[in-house]
Amino acid sequence: MPDRAPQTVDRRLPTEEAGDLLALVREIAEREIAPRAAEEEHAGHFPRELFSLLSASGLLGLPYDSEYGGGDQPYAVYLQVLEELAAARLTVGLGVSVHTLSCHALAGFGTKEQRAAHLPAMLGGGLLGAYCLSEPASGSDAASLRTKAVRDGDAWVLTGTKAWITHGGIADFCTVMARTGGEGPKGITAFLVPGDAEGLSAAAPERKMGMKGSPTAQLHFDGVRIPDARRIGEEGQGFAIALSALDSGRLGIAACAVGLAQAALDEAVAYARERRQFGRPIADFQGLRFLLADMATRIEAGRALYLEAARLRDEGRPFGRQAAMAKLFCTDAAMGISTDAVQVLGGYGYTADFPVERYMREAKMLQIVEGTNQIQRMVIARHLVGPESR
Repeated sequence: MPDRAPQTVDRRLPTEEAGDLLALVREIAEREIAPRAAEEEHAGHFPRELFSLLSASGLLGLPYDSEYGGGDQPYAVYLQVLEELAAARLTVGLGVSVHTLSCHALAGFGTKEQRAAHLPAMLGGGLLGAYCLSEPASGSDAASLRTKAVRDGDAWVLTGTKAWITHGGIADFCTVMARTGGEGPKGITAFLVPGDAEGLSAAAPERKMGMKGSPTAQLHFDGVRIPDARRIGEEGQGFAIALSALDSGRLGIAACAVGLAQAALDEAVAYARERRQFGRPIADFQGLRFLLADMATRIEAGRALYLEAARLRDEGRPFGRQAAMAKLFCTDAAMGISTDAVQVLGGYGYTADFPVERYMREAKMLQIVEGTNQIQRMVIARHLVGPESR
């Protein structure tokens, strides 16, 4: 059964331009994304042609400077775009979020010459990015990464393996964190690596429970030679750059989670109105009405939480604690709401004829990526009571 079009969300947008932007996104979502979502996810098809359309429509660089091809949009607007895209298909919403994350290092820490040379193609030239921090033995403990970058004249030679890379094997560029110095976070540097660099290869995509249309793969760097002009920021600054990107990226995951949860709720509400038992719609039964009410309340709370964090970011104020809270709450809510949606549909919810079983499988991933929810609790606690005793 095709996915239902999402219900219109009452959004407070700062400008008429932002309203037009959201209308464009909804049109693309309803016409180009949602109708093929179930079929393409089942087939494991990544819609690269759709990302070309999003790039041509100006949707792959929304929060960045228009001087380099970006959209000059506040983060609070960009995240609502992500929410709409994820409601239509999480592979697309998450893909835009990861691409935006991959551009963060260069946009925020690159020189003016580097930005002028690379950002226009990255933001609006049809390119697709990957963000390479995690490794097989360094996931949550990202500062222990082992991929090395060794200086060789005016170039660097990268050797190692990155893991769990969204768009691994298909990305046109990769933002890569590699060790250039001693142990710990101060020995890490950021690099911008072309996707077709000699010595860069991808393993077979991971066989995942959900998000089958979004390729996730290890990337192998076998003596990849990169000119120093592609080093981003100072030597040893890479881990700080990575954490800065992740604060913003966590808000992208939160917005995607709210979009997925909204889609699950929309499906559950529509089914409850149509399905009749004991001579009346099941939406008439109080137990189910209360369940739907709780689902809707968690969605509104999650949306408010990620938007408040985004507004702090737009004002140039610290937002790391709120970003961790938004990622934690919204993704936990998406997991619970998608599970409840399966319950509302009963046996039908457990079949691939309805999209809620896919939403439930996809929601699990959101609790893991860009810092597990256990890591988010650690981040929040450190803001409250300081670092752990050693």
